[in-house]
Amino acid sequence: MIQYGLAEDIDLRVKEIIRKLKMTHIDETRVICMRNKGSGGRRVIARCHGLSRIIQAALSKKPHYVIEVLSEKFDQLNKEDQTRVLIHEVLHIPHGFGGGLPGPQVLRHDGKSPKDV
Repeated sequence: MIQYGLAEDIDLRVKEIIRKLKMTHIDETRVICMRNKGSGGRRVIARCHGLSRIIQAALSKKPHYVIEVLSEKFDQLNKEDQTRVLIHEVLHIPHGFGGGLPGPQVLRHDGKSPKDV
């Protein structure tokens, strides 16, 4: 069974990354970091989730993002690799900060830029 909990240590690091990279389009008060234990994700170390517009409307909430780290894999990485993973996940937050995630043309996972496609 998967267990979720707030990840205050990750939250501090993500907010520092947002500030250092001057990502002023991100409202860091609406980025929440979670750690899960027991996920069966094979190649996944971390994920970024956006609160969809329909859920925002239904709950009368502003856009929020959740950065989730999978404890069994993320916690084994050294600090430098963890930072790389966190930067990667922060880059999934689009400039519009509307709750969605960018399409594959913005941040690809196969190492190619949109021009290579």
